Amino acid sequence: MKRVVITLSGKVQGVGCRHATLTKARALGVTGYVTNCSDGSVEILAQGSDNAVDNLIAWCAVGVPCTEGLNVVVGEDEADDIYLDFSIVQS
Repeated sequence: MKRVVITLSGKVQGVGCRHATLTKARALGVTGYVTNCSDGSVEILAQGSDNAVDNLIAWCAVGVPCTEGLNVVVGEDEADDIYLDFSIVQS
């Protein structure tokens, strides 16, 4: 199982980014969450098969729908929490 934290910055809040990410992650079978951060970025914790997580990263990298000036940073996550679904976490 692969587990990463994806940080999206640019114009990513107030444009439907979290809902689009929720839909895509669920379609890929990725679990975890997406949330707005206080600095204006969006954080995605994604876990699942290597292929599914890589596909979500690739989808983010080409531009989540409705975002502008998108910057994507991906980092490995070492935590051991297990998520059973993908959800939007309210900040």
